[in-house]
This record gives sequence, C-alpha cells and structure tokens, in this order.
Amino acid sequence: MGNRVDIAIIGTGPAGVSAAITATVRNKSVMLLGSADLSDKVSKAHAIQNYPGLPEISGADLARHFADHLKRMNIPVTDRKVTMIYAMGDYYSLQIDNEFVEATTVILATGVSFGKPFPGEDENLGRGVSYCATCDAALYRGREAVVVGYAPKEEADVRFLAEMADRVIYIPVYKKEETAAMAEDLFPDRPNVEVRKCRPLSIAKKESKMVLVTDDGAIETDGIFLLRESVSPGKLVPGLELDGNHVKTDRKMATNLPGLFAAGDITGTPYQYVKSAGEGNVAALSAVSYIDSLKK
Repeated sequence: MGNRVDIAIIGTGPAGVSAAITATVRNKSVMLLGSADLSDKVSKAHAIQNYPGLPEISGADLARHFADHLKRMNIPVTDRKVTMIYAMGDYYSLQIDNEFVEATTVILATGVSFGKPFPGEDENLGRGVSYCATCDAALYRGREAVVVGYAPKEEADVRFLAEMADRVIYIPVYKKEETAAMAEDLFPDRPNVEVRKCRPLSIAKKESKMVLVTDDGAIETDGIFLLRESVSPGKLVPGLELDGNHVKTDRKMATNLPGLFAAGDITGTPYQYVKSAGEGNVAALSAVSYIDSLKK
C-alpha cells in the first residue's frame, strides 16, 4: 500500500492531461501514463477553432501549451504502455510491461485508436496471442514468435524478445518511409530477427501452432505479439461495461466498476478536444470524491 498512487490516468490527450491537472490541484498523487509526446491527434491538427480562449490555435501549439502546463505543475509523463488493469476490490492493479502498479482509482483516457481486432484475435488471446512482449518473452525460450508492431518504439521490445526466442519475425505496419526503406537494417545486432513487409489479415490456431495469415502468405509460429499503441478497453479491463466500441459512463464519468472512470473520445462522440478536456476535469473530480469517500 505504501507505493499506491491515488489516481492512475491512462492517456495523454486532452482528457488525460486535464484529469492530471485537476487531480494535482486537488492534492492527489497522480501517475500519468502515455506518450511523452502527448497526443498525435492534437499535435497534427491544422487549426482548432472552438477551444475557449485560444482561437485559431494550431494543434502543435495546443500540444505545447499542454506540455508546458504539466511541466509547471511538476506532473511527469510515464511513457510506458498499460496492458491490463485488474479490479482488486478497494484498488486497481495495473500491469505495465512486466511490472504491477497499484492505484486507488483509474481514469481511462486512451482515445479510440486501438483499431479493429483481426479475425481470430479475440478467441486466441492468451492462447498464443499476446499484447505484451516483455511480459511473455520468457515463455518463448527456444521457440519462435511473430511480432506485429504499430510504432517504431516497439522495436525495443523485439530486441528484448529476440534475447529469449530462437527466431523472431517482425512485421512493422506503421507508415514511416525511412523506417520501411531500411527495414533490413533495423536489427543488425539481432541476427535471429527477420523483418517482413506484409499486411496481417487474420489469426488462426493449427494444433499446437499459431498461424498469421498475411497478404504475402501464411506464417506458422509458436506465438503472435500484437504491439498496438493502446489496447481496446474491453480487453484492458476485465468486466468493464461497453456501449459498442466505447466505454459506458454516467454524468460523473463513472463506469460500472467502482473507482474506475473514463473520459474523452473513449466515451463516445463528439470527438472534440474541448469535450475531452471537460470530461477529464469531471472524471478527476469524481475520482477525488470517490477517494475521499473511502476515508470516511
């Protein structure tokens, strides 16, 4: 309990940043998890016209304002990916890579960038399909694995996995011309890593093997790692109630799980920066009230 944080906030877009600021103002300990570069969706916006007090601001400038506000309030960003969140009764246990962190409350603000699952993905999750290479690498000593990476930062996990596995096939699906052009040179220090340029289509199980079907043929292997920017909420938090692809919340941004809140695009349309920031503020105030109620 000594290292338990009051509020863990997952996501560094407008909702997550707003929640972190509000919670800090209310004297709660905060762990803000997400990209240190904050939100690509914000920074790449050409112009934002409806953010109060900041007319015609560019996305890049708004992102700089967010980063400056966090810095002024001494709120660090923990640039690590959360792969599972477990409700433990009076607190939550967050799996971050191969470690666990405890938080009294959690605010989900991951946006809606998790994408549609591949056919065969859901039914084989935990049965040959994994979202965390560093968590499960030890299971692949002397075995083979395929890694589908959605961002250049996943290359570090591929190197780690290659220390354990006999052979790793890496499929980078991110659109980055300079990376794709030098794909064969990504892992000069890992001769057991093969980089393939293809598009994954579906996943199947064949006896004791996993099969990743691509537009360049099928790859048979022992395990498949899907390293996305974020995990869909239904898989991230067992027992979480959804409304379609979104998290179901009430007016206080509370979910069906006590102490778990959600804010921003993950709760549904409209996908607006100002709406997300407002919901982040509400979620943080609700989390603060929940924590205070536990002490009574």
